[in-house]
Amino acid sequence: MNRFFVILNPTAGRGRARREWPGQAAALRNAGVSFDVVETREPGEAVGLAQRAAREVDVVVAAGGDGTVHEVANGLLLAGGKAALGVLPLGSGDDFVKMLPPRDPVERLVQGTVRPFDAGRIVAGATRYFANGMDIGFGAHGARNIRSVPGFITGFGAYLGALMLTLLRYPKLHVRVQLDDAPPFEQSTAMTAVMNGRCFGGSFHVCPDARADDGLLDLLLVEAIGRASILALVPKIMRGTHAGDRRLRLARARRVVIESQEPLLVEADGEIAFEEARRLEIIVRPGALRVLA
Repeated sequence: MNRFFVILNPTAGRGRARREWPGQAAALRNAGVSFDVVETREPGEAVGLAQRAAREVDVVVAAGGDGTVHEVANGLLLAGGKAALGVLPLGSGDDFVKMLPPRDPVERLVQGTVRPFDAGRIVAGATRYFANGMDIGFGAHGARNIRSVPGFITGFGAYLGALMLTLLRYPKLHVRVQLDDAPPFEQSTAMTAVMNGRCFGGSFHVCPDARADDGLLDLLLVEAIGRASILALVPKIMRGTHAGDRRLRLARARRVVIESQEPLLVEADGEIAFEEARRLEIIVRPGALRVLA
C-alpha cells in the first residue's frame, strides 16, 4: 500500500478537521507515507473525488467525520470497490472507526491490513450506500436538527443539543416492514434503524451486537412512544443494554423493505440521504468495502 489519496473535509467536526489536519499530515509524512490531498468545498463532492481516485491509488483516505466516510465509501463502491478505504477520524461522532481495532489512526494507515467489510445499499428511486447505518424517524430528524445547534457546541454536546431539539417535534411513522422473505408486518415507529455498525450519534449503541463482516444487517425498531419513554430509553441505548425492552425489537436480515404512505426522511451515516422516500429497499452487500483496519 504505497499510493494514498487523502480527501479532507475541513469543516468536519465543526472545524476540528481544519485544526488537526496539519498535525496528522506531518505524522503521515514522518511515517514515510506519500500522499496527495484535496479539500472538499461542498457536500457530495467527495463521492466523485473518491470514485476517480480509486482508479489510480491503493487507498483513499477519508479525513473527516462519518459524513466524509459516507461519501468516500459511496465513491469507492461506485468504482467497483478495488481501492481500500482508510480513515483519519476528525469528526464529531466518528462512529465508523468504532468498528475498527483500536489503534492510533496514523499507525492504522501505515501498518494496518485490508479487511472486507459489508456495506448497505438503499434503493429509493436513486441508490445510496452506507458504511455504518441508516434510519428513519427520530434519528433522521436528529441528524437534520444538528445543523441548528450553535457551532461552538462540539462533540457529544452537539448530539445532545440535537436530541433536545428533536424531542420538541418528531414523527411517529406507520410503516410496513419486510425482513428477507418473511411475511411483512405493520408497525407504528418512532425510529427504525438498519445498521452495519454498532453505534450512531457518537454515543448511541443502537445495535450493540452488530458486526461489519457477518453478511447481515442489524435492526432496531422502536415503537411510536412519547417523550418520557424516549428519555427513559436514551441511557439504555447509550450503554447498549436495551435488549429485551418491550418497547423495541432487535432483528437481523439480509434484505429489508420499508414502505410508508407518508414521505420518509432518511439518514445514512449521519447525512440526509432522502427526504421524501415512500419505499426503501435496503440490501446488504457482503464484503463489498475494503477497509484498512
